[in-house]
Order: sequence, then C-alpha cells, then structure tokens
Amino acid sequence: MTTYLHSLGTAVPAHVLSQDVVLSLAEEVLGPRYPQFERLRPTFQSAGIKRRYSVVPPEWFLEDHGWKDRNDAYLAGATSLFMDAASRALAAAGWSAAEIDCIVTVSSTGIATPTLEARAMAQMGFRSDVRRVPVFGLGCGGGVAGLSIAQSLAEARSTDRILLVVVEACSISFRNDRLQKADIIATVLFGDGAAAACLSGREAPGQRITLEPGAQITWPDTLGIMGWDVDDAALGVVFDRAIPDFVDEHLSAAASTALSNCGMTYDDVDRFVCHPGGAKVVTAIERALRLEQGVLVAEREVLRDVGNMSAPTVLFVLNRVLESGQTGRFMTSALGPGFTGSFLPMTVEAA
Repeated sequence: MTTYLHSLGTAVPAHVLSQDVVLSLAEEVLGPRYPQFERLRPTFQSAGIKRRYSVVPPEWFLEDHGWKDRNDAYLAGATSLFMDAASRALAAAGWSAAEIDCIVTVSSTGIATPTLEARAMAQMGFRSDVRRVPVFGLGCGGGVAGLSIAQSLAEARSTDRILLVVVEACSISFRNDRLQKADIIATVLFGDGAAAACLSGREAPGQRITLEPGAQITWPDTLGIMGWDVDDAALGVVFDRAIPDFVDEHLSAAASTALSNCGMTYDDVDRFVCHPGGAKVVTAIERALRLEQGVLVAEREVLRDVGNMSAPTVLFVLNRVLESGQTGRFMTSALGPGFTGSFLPMTVEAA
C-alpha cells in the first residue's frame, strides 16, 4: 500500500525570545550562580540561533518553579500548540477534524494524562470514536519516528485519515538550580513549537508526496547521551557534549544500514532532511552523510529562526524544503534518546 503525505502545518507560541534576551536572562539568573558561565557565554552567539519561542513569558524564568508550575505551563502551552498546528495541517489538506480516524501525538516535555489530543478533542471537533496513539520519550527523534508510526498506521488501514501532531515545550524545563553544563547548553539551544501532518492511503490532489516504511538504529550502551533526569524539582536535560563527535564516528554507518533496510543507497538520496540539533551537530551531520559542507541550508535556517524545538524541528525543516520546490527522493533523519537514529524515506514529485 502507498501512503501519501497530504499536508504539513507548523506553529510556535506567542512569546518571542531573541537570543540577546535569552543571554541577558541567563546572565541575570545563572551568571552569579554558575562559576563557568563566562566561559560558556560565547556559545549563545555561536549557536546559530537568532530567536526562538516560548509558551511562557520572559519574566517566568526569573522565578523558581516546581513540578506543578512547570507541568501546568506545559498543559496549557502544549494543548494550544497542538490545536494551532493541527488546525493548519487540516486546513491545508482540506480535511475537517471530524474526518480524522486516528491521531498520533508525540511529546516528551511534560506529563499529560489525559493526553493532549483528548484535551483538544471537544474544541477541535474530533469524533468520539477516533483512535488515539500518544507517544512519549522519543525526544529529538520524535518527529521522524512519529512520522514513521503514522505511515505504518496509514499503510495498515488505507482508507483511514491519520493526523500526526508533534509538540514540545522545552522552555518549561529551564533549570536554575542544578547548574550543570547541560542546562546551560539547553538554555542556549531549545525553544517551543509544534508541527502536524495529514496522511492517508488515498492519493492527494496537487503535489504527490509518498512515504515509505522507516528504519531505526539504536546504538548499545548509549543511554547517557540524551534524555531526562527526573528529580524532585523537574525534568533535567541529559545532553552529552560528545554528540557531534559521536555523529562523526557513528552516523555514516548507521545511515548506510538504514538506507539498506529501506532498499536504498546514498546514491538514491536527492536530499537528506535532518533534525538540526545545533550548529556543530549540523556540521557533523554533513560530514557523516558525505554531504558538501553548508548544503543543509534549510536546517540552519530553521535553527536560526526558531531554535531547536526537539521533536517538531525536523518537520519544520521538511516544510521549508517542500516550500522551496525541491523534489526527488528524500531521507528524513533525526537523533534522539536511546541513543537512536530514526530514518524515513519519501518521494516528492512536482505538482
């Protein structure tokens, strides 16, 4: 069965944080407490980020927050982002919420039970018999892994309309108490946003975009590279500084395996569409995937304009690549906790 991508929609919250504002806040909150802050200060300017967006206003970061404060902010912000991104994807596909048969929701930055799609159900107008597939814990790999899950569901039931929504509110996990280097790097890089996609086994009008089954590669003994620490105050980011080196050393072989599993080689790929974890990671990805340095333009533009939003970011990149008119065989890829590389091929034809 063939799975078609009908549309994408993206959304960011209302609060704009320029990198200069973030640096000013970090100097005020972290500077007096973190002895190495001045040594890490240049990272704010070298990260390749001009601005990002937050579900909470700048003054929120000047106060102390516990689990309830943070998760309340997540529930409000992520639900709003869910509805914004989903509404845009549905409008672009020409579908109504009542026509959706299955919703895949990917999010790892807060706890929602009932989950986000249930919270949005009445206002969005989803049917009471819609199937719900919430997915937690994929982190930065969630955009590609979520798209792969949605593709599999669409392939299994070709007449169903599938809505994928990937939403993260990274900002609410800002920590001013642990003072670990990973927390500074997270402050440099992460923002909030959501992306949604409409898929089905029915051919879409206009541009023809077909999705194929994806692949995942999980490296052994790598649980400490990326993820969450859970303590009494909040979630605490695990973000190993060796990620660019790990990409240099291991991504090429993993990509080769994933391509082979998908019946492809490097020569078959017209465009890798990648999650841009950070400026150094994008450069490392280009080396590992045998690409010309600087070719991942859309990845750097998304990082510049909205920062690293974790899981939705790669779908922002895909949306920008599609809007540019590029066609051919694409391979979407993202790295996330596990430590895992997620890959999904697609073919984009001219309208």
